[in-house]
Amino acid sequence: MSKRIAITGPESTGKSSLASELATHYETTWVPEFARGYLSDLGRPYNYDDILVIAMNQFRLNNEATQLANRFLFCDTELIVTKIWCEVKYGKCHQWIEEHILKQNFDLYLLTDIDLPWEPDPQREHPHMRQHFMELYIDELESRHFPYRIIAGQQEERLKNAITALNEIVG
Repeated sequence: MSKRIAITGPESTGKSSLASELATHYETTWVPEFARGYLSDLGRPYNYDDILVIAMNQFRLNNEATQLANRFLFCDTELIVTKIWCEVKYGKCHQWIEEHILKQNFDLYLLTDIDLPWEPDPQREHPHMRQHFMELYIDELESRHFPYRIIAGQQEERLKNAITALNEIVG
């Protein structure tokens, strides 16, 4: 059975790159972020209900990919991302998201640090709130007693730090 690893964290912290690089390193699969394609194709500003659609599809894709993985499955985002996004944007969160966070069953969360430079993107909204978001992620993970490691560093160093964390915790 493969270990399920969530790559989570604030915007523009290298989650997608790290998930892809880890999958390549461990010769396994990874699940891209559903929201990116969904929002690109939406053709209108997103709303509260769109976040639930995104969460449900990300949850489904993460679960389906489990069968394809060997040793590790890397998921480029998970439901804590959608919970924080909902709460910050709308001041509330869908009950379905709250309930399914506990059903994700990740063996480890890799929380990407805010030490990378911000990269502008039409889908990113909060370049000046990175520290605030980092604290929200830490609070969420710790309050749920989920195992996590903060992954910092630039480029190869970041990947090396993630590999080290995986080897120490689940390797």
